[in-house]
Amino acid sequence: MNSTTPRSSAFTPTTLDPKSTDSTPPRSQARESHLRGSRREFLGTGAAASLAAGVFVHAGVSAAEPARELRLGVVGCGGRGSGAINDSLTINDGVKLVALADLYTDKCARLRSTLAQAHGEKVAVDDQAMHGGLDGYRRIFDDPQIDVVLLTMPPGFRPTLLREAVEAGKHVFAEKPVCVDPAGYRSCLATHELAVARGTAIVTGTQYRRQVNYLGAIEQIRSGAIGEIIAGTGTYCSNGIWYRPRQEGMSDAEYQVNNWMHFIWLSGDQIGEQAIHTLDTINWAMGENPISAFGSGGRFTRPADSEMWDSMAVDYEYPGDRFVSFTCWQIPGAATDLHVSLRGTKGTCHIGAINAGCRIVDRSGREIWQMKGSIADAYKQEHKDLIDSIRAGNPIVELRQTADSSLVAIMGRMAAYSGKKVTWTFASEESQLDLFPKDLTWDASLPQPQWAIPGKTPLV
Repeated sequence: MNSTTPRSSAFTPTTLDPKSTDSTPPRSQARESHLRGSRREFLGTGAAASLAAGVFVHAGVSAAEPARELRLGVVGCGGRGSGAINDSLTINDGVKLVALADLYTDKCARLRSTLAQAHGEKVAVDDQAMHGGLDGYRRIFDDPQIDVVLLTMPPGFRPTLLREAVEAGKHVFAEKPVCVDPAGYRSCLATHELAVARGTAIVTGTQYRRQVNYLGAIEQIRSGAIGEIIAGTGTYCSNGIWYRPRQEGMSDAEYQVNNWMHFIWLSGDQIGEQAIHTLDTINWAMGENPISAFGSGGRFTRPADSEMWDSMAVDYEYPGDRFVSFTCWQIPGAATDLHVSLRGTKGTCHIGAINAGCRIVDRSGREIWQMKGSIADAYKQEHKDLIDSIRAGNPIVELRQTADSSLVAIMGRMAAYSGKKVTWTFASEESQLDLFPKDLTWDASLPQPQWAIPGKTPLV
């Protein structure tokens, strides 16, 4: 389990989680731009007004016209954006990529060139349809000819862009996690309801929910193969992650967005950006959200200006006095381990990450069920399910389940950072934590990086 599933050379990721990679952008002139609006304003007025009005500003595709070509736009042209659009163009017929947005327009141009070589006429992006800067995505959202947007920018931006995409009437594929703080979580819940009301699809990048052996394992658990779940363990332990040194002339905003993994307002730390795959699997299998989280961790090998920790260990309490022990780390030279094991009254289900397969053993250790699966197929299936649901006139809206799993990661991080127990009620309803900078501009000065210290870092 120490390598990823290979793709074509142009799209092969370089870490254990292909969805946490991103190619380093070149130094180029990024357009001066401004990200407006706050999530609290949306929760207070925008969502309620939009739901009450029930306005669907983009016609989309109905069941009456299933064969019409769907036009796609990508927001975020790094490693995850290139992988997601490649999967969509590979698995789907009758789709065409027509627009790209990124902080740097030359990344758009490189992605267009690579995709055109791989997919030919499915790629039709004019020069005028490549948009740069913090607000370049709005050119895609404002284009009434675009049906589906793929949102693969850093996680901190996702609650706002999800809301704006749905308000613009777009169908959405959004990467995980969908939020990095409780304010973003509540925004995502409102956006989920808005998407349901407007009939716009939202499929998320939790690909294991579409991997056949994971589906098989959950079916076995639901049918009682291991009895009642009484406890579990989960890990997402890998060897490290990329880091991009600050280049001369970069503002605080440009540097942090470019080096986004290392800043919590953008990534949510490893527990959110990467390990959500494990936590999502646990939440899916348990069938409900945890009651509380209590954890610890620390940092030993991170660069001096990284806010990330190296490791976290969190105990999650689920209803029925059931506990799941979770561990994640990114430590060069340390062991790699990615799994979920759920112990029941009759046996244990072992769920391996990537292509490791799943198996069930009874209480004597005898294997009674096993199944293999391909993560590469699962990556593509999420995009096929999205397009198929749009064409069928029955759009999938799965933002809430991924927002819940994102909050599981957030409450674990909050518990570890503060050194205090965090309940689901506090994180979902009471916490005022909102990490996104207000009135973000490309040349903005931002607070100096600082990492959390348990006992000193407050629980907000």
